[in-house]
Amino acid sequence: QVQLVESGGGSVQAGGSLKLSCTASGFIFSYCGMGWYRQSPGKERERVSTIRRDSITTYAESVKGRFTISRDNAKNTLYLEMNSLKTEDTGVYYCATVPGLCLVSLWGQGTQVTVS
Repeated sequence: QVQLVESGGGSVQAGGSLKLSCTASGFIFSYCGMGWYRQSPGKERERVSTIRRDSITTYAESVKGRFTISRDNAKNTLYLEMNSLKTEDTGVYYCATVPGLCLVSLWGQGTQVTVS
């Protein structure tokens, strides 16, 4: 089955940390650029971070220095380590293949992150 499944969301106090995981199946994960996106209450969905197949990364300005994206191709898993969390980081976090960097267009179901 072709899918992305996120995990690791939860509730945390401001200043805390969470690590999200996204496990891929049904396609060649190592060939794909992957990304984390989030939708915060009342806002448009935004791109948080991406990682190419050669592990080159990008970050939204709002998370630079606090979030780290990584991937383990042997485990078909994408990660997002989030430190120094702020209330404005609250939202549903999705992993997805990056348009133009993967032949498959796929989104996970999302995982809720709440920072209070």
